[in-house]
Amino acid sequence: MMQLPAEAQAVVIGGGVAGCSVAYHLARLGWTDIVLLERHDLTEGTTWHSAGFVGQLRSTVTQTRMIMYSAGLYPELADLTGLDPGWHGVGGLRLATTPERHEELLRQAGAAETYGLDMELLSGPAAQEMLPLLNVTDVLSALWLPGDGWLDPAGLVRALAAGAEKLGVQIITDAEVTGIDVHEGQVTAVRVGDQLIRTPTVVNTAGAAAGKIGRLAGVDIPIVPIKHQYVVTPPFGVPATTPTVRDPDNIVYFREESAGILVGGYIRTPQIWDTPTPLTTPRTLFPPDMPKFAESWQSATRRIPDLTTVVPDGDTPEAFAKVVHGPEAFTPDGEFLLGETPVTGFWVAAGFCVHGLAAAGGVGKVMAEWIVDGTPEYDTFGMDIRRFPAHASSRRWSRTKAIDSYSKYYDIIYPGEERTAARPLRRSPAWPRHQSLGAAFGEKAGWERVNWFDLPATRTSGNATEPTSADGAPGNVTSANGSPHLGDTSDGERFRPAGWAGKHWSPAIRAECLATRDTAALFDQTSFAKLEVTDLATLQHLCAADLDRPVGTIVYTQMLNDRGGIEADVTVTRLAPDRFRIITGTAFGVHDATWLRTHGLDVQDVTSAYACYCLWGPNSLSILSDLTEDDLTFPYMQAREITVGNIPVLAQRVTFTGEFGWELYCPTEYALTLWDTLTEAGTPKGLRPAGYRALDSLRLEKAYRIWGSDITPETTPHEAGLTFALSRTKNYLGRQALTPPTKTLHCLVLADPTQICLGGEPVRVAGHPTSRVTSGGYGHRVDKSIAYAYLPTTAPEALVEVGVTGTWIPATITKTPPYDPTNSRIRHLPSM
Repeated sequence: MMQLPAEAQAVVIGGGVAGCSVAYHLARLGWTDIVLLERHDLTEGTTWHSAGFVGQLRSTVTQTRMIMYSAGLYPELADLTGLDPGWHGVGGLRLATTPERHEELLRQAGAAETYGLDMELLSGPAAQEMLPLLNVTDVLSALWLPGDGWLDPAGLVRALAAGAEKLGVQIITDAEVTGIDVHEGQVTAVRVGDQLIRTPTVVNTAGAAAGKIGRLAGVDIPIVPIKHQYVVTPPFGVPATTPTVRDPDNIVYFREESAGILVGGYIRTPQIWDTPTPLTTPRTLFPPDMPKFAESWQSATRRIPDLTTVVPDGDTPEAFAKVVHGPEAFTPDGEFLLGETPVTGFWVAAGFCVHGLAAAGGVGKVMAEWIVDGTPEYDTFGMDIRRFPAHASSRRWSRTKAIDSYSKYYDIIYPGEERTAARPLRRSPAWPRHQSLGAAFGEKAGWERVNWFDLPATRTSGNATEPTSADGAPGNVTSANGSPHLGDTSDGERFRPAGWAGKHWSPAIRAECLATRDTAALFDQTSFAKLEVTDLATLQHLCAADLDRPVGTIVYTQMLNDRGGIEADVTVTRLAPDRFRIITGTAFGVHDATWLRTHGLDVQDVTSAYACYCLWGPNSLSILSDLTEDDLTFPYMQAREITVGNIPVLAQRVTFTGEFGWELYCPTEYALTLWDTLTEAGTPKGLRPAGYRALDSLRLEKAYRIWGSDITPETTPHEAGLTFALSRTKNYLGRQALTPPTKTLHCLVLADPTQICLGGEPVRVAGHPTSRVTSGGYGHRVDKSIAYAYLPTTAPEALVEVGVTGTWIPATITKTPPYDPTNSRIRHLPSM
């Protein structure tokens, strides 16, 4: 090994496609004092055996944009280096052999339109014209994406490495990293044998060995090496122009290679590569395991009957030109791990989960922007390592989740579908009560959260209470015997949404929404992240609203990045002159705490210290008044310490449903008693426990935004309709970047209430593709199908249509929330 430099601006560990792409993009942004270290030779970890499929259409906007960027990078690399990056732009087919998969293709076709991707939905015979080898007798439809193709991994890495070296990057092979020095939480150096490179920035791109490299810095990185297998047949005249094919119903994919066919698949019983020292030897492969590959191979022979002639005995590895059985770096949820770890300056770009070669260019782009500028251009939260809470350090948990993710890689993932692996983990103190009440649980960030309660019908006759006016004002809320309606589920089935939206649904959702409107509902929001900070001056700089309000004031605010994008959407309660509690979403606690710490705040995560129950609805005042002698008439967006029964509680007069009531916080040791106290007092007054699916419906009707869908780091408060939350007088991070918007978030009411949006549906304005739905659903208080989308500021007078599973539905733009636009139900005390 050559003599290493004594210092570098950044050190990249790992010479696969991730490391070379990160190094190239860092250099392109001007960081030329970069060293890339590879233990073996370039590509010889997990990159070299990649099948190289490039499917541009992914499940999220960011993933798709990253792959589209990657495709545009190849000509640039060829011009810069004179090397072929190994791109084969042959197009791609994705097959559907079941009605459910056909519906998925229709949704994907709609998404492709919003991304600007060329695509065409074909019949089975039309797909066969594209590839005559195919047997299409069971093919209902196929999605044709002419921009798809495949990459030669070695060619791509050679081009990226050559491009990086031309820009000044020093690539050193045969260099085993043996240590990473960390001082006071900041990375300071990388050790290679007895040599030391001093550096403030290290990027871990070690693939299946990324977990081992992370441990050298004292960081747990949930990487799980899983064995993945594909085969290559002998040549039999397959044209090089043959499109790639994915047949997910039959867990198989294939493409041309060397005039034969490369066949791969995702087996249902994957195996972990259980070793403490992954990638110790170059080009690691495992012995062929043909029995485990049998299902994918049999599917391939049904789809391409000629394979049975070319490979008459698919049970033996000798029948193939090549069998590749190697390690792939998977993550607990099947998405990339990108971003800065808890050790300052120690970054990770790993967990490519088989599909990473396609997005490698985009990974390099966002990582370089993140490191150099502080914020990437794209919204990367779904790939951010900070999406995982502390329990991700458990190898058992990570392995269990990763195996589950791999085994279902090609399954249709329906909205609201819940996985059961590694559950239950985190539970509210009231969880035993939820279970006894028939709760249907969902999971988020490890928390068991109630989706809905399957309670028996609470009355015996009549229909569920319906709204009687356009603004959702309640109608008659008592039954013939004078008792309050709690929301009946007996007739709720007629409101089950069609298609995917109704796949995981219950009539209890409607009953819970109507109870919130007509009587009262009790929601358990203990899972919401709770962060406490001091230092008003720094918090004022980070939050766009003015926080210097009297003690007890609740402020709704955003934290912006230096481009004016929304990095966090929170409420902040001033508990004392220099003590503030920040409430954010269940999955966003680690992300938001890191953002605060990065900007100099000392953050205490008190999520587990306090339970939170939300009591909302017109009877909530009467219910709580029976349990306390404290004054409950304090104003909206104020907090007070009160006693509920025998329990000390912080009552916050705030709502996410649009109904009067409170968020009630208490120390966790009191929480089960508080739940029992509230339900015992409230049940005679119509109180119903309610879950998160009702909460989402209720917030849609009130136009309350969700971070990560309606608002992201790519959207500004002006665009999101949140200008009211901005301070007009103080300076704050991101203010200088705010400009008049060219697009704004609009509420759309679909003309057909049976057609329900789930997010991602295409939106046309005056017949032209314009936008996509950020979130949508059914509003049970107003009986309308509601969706949100960013539209040009000139759009409100134009005809708007939303594409729902291949059908274009007219939609009306509403300038105010569909329910209670004057906020009278929130601000005014209900009668008792």
